[in-house]
Amino acid sequence: MKQCEYCAKEISYHEMYCSDDCQTSANKYYELKEKFQKPYSVINGIFVIAIGVCIFLYSFLRDVGAIGGGSSLLILGAMYYFLPFPPDVMIHKYKLKKSIKITKILAAIIFALGALVLIFYFTGVI
Repeated sequence: MKQCEYCAKEISYHEMYCSDDCQTSANKYYELKEKFQKPYSVINGIFVIAIGVCIFLYSFLRDVGAIGGGSSLLILGAMYYFLPFPPDVMIHKYKLKKSIKITKILAAIIFALGALVLIFYFTGVI
């Protein structure tokens, strides 16, 4: 049987979604993704590069590296949580609802890691 593109319930081969609610939710997601995809990609690229630079700087300038890396992780975690745009491969495999849930869990982990780096830095552990 074919699965609903949003919630992965089994449906007939003539339908794409199991209900109007699933179709509405999927349409809202795709509209949001279309609206924010370009700024999302730019911010994502900037902060991923910033994390790499901060890891490099940490060996020379511990303050700049730790604060910059932790802050970048916090910002990326918040962005991934509030704008969860999973890759198309993940959507195809798990369907939209579960993919968004997985992305939000990973975003919370990234956010917590950034907070942990900053807490360790300000308490003097690193």
